[in-house]
Amino acid sequence: MNSPDDTAEHTVLHKLLLLELRARRSERRWRLFRRLAGLLLLVALFWVLKPGTWSGTWSGTSVGQPHTAVIEIRGEIADDAEASARSIVPALRDALGDKNTRGLILRINSPGGSPVQAGIINDEIRRLRAVHDKPIYAVVEEACASGAYYIAAAADDIYVDKASIVGSIGALMSSFGFVDAMQKMGIERRLFIAGDDKGFGDPFSPMSEPQREHAQDLLDHVHRQFIEVVKRGRGDRIKDSPELFNGMFWTGEKAIALGLVDDYGSVDSVARDVVGAERLVDYTNRPSVVERVARRFGAAVGEGALRAMHVLPVLR
Repeated sequence: MNSPDDTAEHTVLHKLLLLELRARRSERRWRLFRRLAGLLLLVALFWVLKPGTWSGTWSGTSVGQPHTAVIEIRGEIADDAEASARSIVPALRDALGDKNTRGLILRINSPGGSPVQAGIINDEIRRLRAVHDKPIYAVVEEACASGAYYIAAAADDIYVDKASIVGSIGALMSSFGFVDAMQKMGIERRLFIAGDDKGFGDPFSPMSEPQREHAQDLLDHVHRQFIEVVKRGRGDRIKDSPELFNGMFWTGEKAIALGLVDDYGSVDSVARDVVGAERLVDYTNRPSVVERVARRFGAAVGEGALRAMHVLPVLR
């Protein structure tokens, strides 16, 4: 038979266990509540920050007054970046498709990037200009180099600041070779391939002379495509100079002398004095937080792996 002390002890223990159980249940409920609140907040952020909500993008509907459309091409030009074809091309269609758009300005500040993305944007600019018969101008801020100039070459005219950086008409592939260092450290590389050149670009394996020649041939092809695009876009405005296509870049002042660009100007001055519509409307597609996360951890993984191996040509 239990003593009174034992009974009291059991009662206290029972109450403590009940309190602990209730605390854990309450903690679980609050954890669930916090997760739901976080999800709702994420949905709200997606709605508020999604392209077109506050960024000035009007997805095919008229703004209502004559204006100059503006689209920013900023940062690296890549499939997983804001300056990608899947972001820029729909903005081009919206801007030029608006009946009140008098002209389009591409506000450019980019060091370049993917020749594929730049090529898609260049092609679409030329196509849409013919469809809508509206002028398209490029205005350079700090830089319009390589892939960015690939895009700008499609514009009717290019405006710069005297200190802008322009040019870099070339292509590159970069990598490192660690074969000798591995041998000195006694490290053995184990790479299994099917196909003699499947390991092409691997920094831990030696590169054969045919592989070197293939890499150079690939770059030469991309370079020739770049040169053809520039000549088609700039026509006889380009000066006959051997230095134009060797990958060098210049200030805006020198770029005018070489015929790579046309004149000095800013977004405001071009809209006011060239387009003749001072009111600016921004059609840039700006990705939401959710889209940025999805791009970073989704489709970008494959291209990131190739870039890590340094086997993609870059216009930079």
